[in-house]
Amino acid sequence: MTKKALILVDVQNDFCPGGSLAVNDGDKVVAPLNAMVEYALRNGWLIVASRDWHPAETKHFAAFGGRWPAHCVQDTQGAEFHRDLRVGRATVVSKGTDPNDDGGYSAFDGKTDDGKTLGEVLRENEVVDVCVGGLATDYCVKATVLDSLRLGFKTTILFDACKAVNINPGDGSAAIEEMIKRGAWMSVTSRIINDY
Repeated sequence: MTKKALILVDVQNDFCPGGSLAVNDGDKVVAPLNAMVEYALRNGWLIVASRDWHPAETKHFAAFGGRWPAHCVQDTQGAEFHRDLRVGRATVVSKGTDPNDDGGYSAFDGKTDDGKTLGEVLRENEVVDVCVGGLATDYCVKATVLDSLRLGFKTTILFDACKAVNINPGDGSAAIEEMIKRGAWMSVTSRIINDY
């Protein structure tokens, strides 16, 4: 039987309404992702939740030469997962932890508390097929999907469980097009739950 994983990308307070780097309607991904979590638990999928976990001083932030306002600083309320997201049984990978690195967009850049990369976690669990949703479509979701494809996983984007930053109009749509062009599948949670 093909082993599957659900990857929840950065559904954190600072990326939701009221946060320091809020994605418009970012909290709207919680309900479809929770439905997917319930489905994944029933069917024995691996569940992984990535989080930005930045030090207070990092080249990722504008104050230190980067492009973004401070967000998801380690051990702050803004870095916590959205209170309604069901992450209780998820394996957590933390990314963006290097103060000298402006990267850390992809969940595959992150590591678990015991130092394993997401790729290692998926391989250890014999996963070949992943579904990805979260924030934001045009940055961390896209980076995660492209890395997943590069590493050889069948990768599905949960279209209704992603929201884009859209710094430039159409960035989210362009990101979806690029992911599909690179080989990703696109679906919605209701279809996965009913037809997968």
